Amino acid sequence: MARDAQETRRKLLEAAAGEFSAYGIAGARVDRIATSAGVNKAMIYSYFGNKEQLFDKVFEIHVVAGTVGGVPITPEDLPGYAGRLFDHYQAHPEISRLANWHRLERGAGAVPAAVVESQRQKLEALEKAQADGTLSARFPAKELLALVLSLSLTGIEEFEALDAAGLAVRRASVLDAVRLITETR
Repeated sequence: MARDAQETRRKLLEAAAGEFSAYGIAGARVDRIATSAGVNKAMIYSYFGNKEQLFDKVFEIHVVAGTVGGVPITPEDLPGYAGRLFDHYQAHPEISRLANWHRLERGAGAVPAAVVESQRQKLEALEKAQADGTLSARFPAKELLALVLSLSLTGIEEFEALDAAGLAVRRASVLDAVRLITETR
């Protein structure tokens, strides 16, 4: 029985990730999530409480655990970090959309504690690397992190889809840009 409940939750979370990334919280429909998961919609309420709590769980799993926890920063190799993030975002395009919906519908003040803590740790690591001279101090750590994170998202939401060769060029450009902004003088 426990295995069935776990499988039902997994199916709901998978279906919800697709629904929320496409429509956001307001546009998502529990009927579509349940149908896509192949379960009764009452299970959504039973396992997650409501649609907003289901979104929060999807966000926690896909964005917080999957990206924040799954792609650790390497201050001594920020181009490599940007490349790993770029690859992660390419493999999971729903992450960018979920983050955008979270920003739009939850607001800047609703950032999960795990994200805040992760950002704090990243900034601390960058500041330490800047202080010991292994990383350029050209930009304050907070601005440097914002630049690296933004560059790693380049290529996710394009006006036209990039083919494999185009993505390879874009990835190389991202790594080169991060290399240029992090070079010690």
